[in-house]
Amino acid sequence: MAYDMALQLPVRHADFPNTDRRGSASAIVGTSQAWQAAMHRVDQVASTTATVLLLGETGTGKGLLARAIHERSARRARNLVVIDCGALPASIIESELFGRERGAFTGAHASQAGRFELANGGTVFLDEIGELPLELQPKLLRVIQEGQLERLGGLRTTRVDMRIIAATNRNLADEVRQGRFRPDLFYRLNVFPITVPPLRDRREDLPALVRHLTNELSLELGRPIQGLTPGSLQSLARYDWPGNIRELENVMRRAIILSRDGQLDLNEFDREPMQATGVPTAITNRVRPLAEAERDYVNFVLEHAGGRVEGLSGAAHLLGLRPSTLRSRMRKLGIVSARTARAAQDLGGCRVVEG
Repeated sequence: MAYDMALQLPVRHADFPNTDRRGSASAIVGTSQAWQAAMHRVDQVASTTATVLLLGETGTGKGLLARAIHERSARRARNLVVIDCGALPASIIESELFGRERGAFTGAHASQAGRFELANGGTVFLDEIGELPLELQPKLLRVIQEGQLERLGGLRTTRVDMRIIAATNRNLADEVRQGRFRPDLFYRLNVFPITVPPLRDRREDLPALVRHLTNELSLELGRPIQGLTPGSLQSLARYDWPGNIRELENVMRRAIILSRDGQLDLNEFDREPMQATGVPTAITNRVRPLAEAERDYVNFVLEHAGGRVEGLSGAAHLLGLRPSTLRSRMRKLGIVSARTARAAQDLGGCRVVEG
């Protein structure tokens, strides 16, 4: 088709006025009505100080929109502090967010500023806000309402000035009804909601996304690509993309690694090793409670991945989920592995993007 030939031409970012080169490989690209509606909301709120709540499925690009809001705001010269609430172990999350004083707990040999203090004058992006433990939600509410906090083990009140952007793939209204999320915090966060559309609702953006990702990832991987094999784009358009942009990016990355003679073949992309082996009959041959079926399936995928959660061959990638989201589901389903226990010791989940 025409697009297969067009991909052979040199790709320039100037070709895409809606492309943001900064951020991950799946930067802001798209002209579909659904995507442009979300970007219009970004433009409406970016220059204000209003709290923003980004809603959408896993992998839709909520983090990219959070960065776009920050970079279009008056705070763009200051820090954007990204906090993945689902990745921080419960034992350290309070210390990481609010800071600590020396001696606050065993091992606290020095005072340390929390992530909110690091964001003073800038923006905090609270990713996976639905994962924040209920007992810490009142403290977050106070920071949002009053701009005040106390470090763990401290008595002095510190004032902070920061903008809050939060994101979730959960229905927070349902979480409130179930008693898992404070209603007052929900109302404080839900000032300006933006729904990020799933990829299946913006299929017309696939040509631009494929071209952009091919350009970015071929450079990253050192594998020049001259074109697509016939039918590749149609094959992508027939798929529903449950993992959204993140899944597309991983599919493209894998296809570029496997490419031959500079030709990208995406006709067989959906034949994952997990699908090729087939789901055990025991998982599918009877009607059971959803949680039980989900537990069995997650265990099956973990076994297929050798117990790995992260990486291209990890269970999170095979399921089209963020590793933090999968770990959260594993905790709720009572699934524990040695690898997961070790990963929970990692202090990751926070990073600072310099302004």
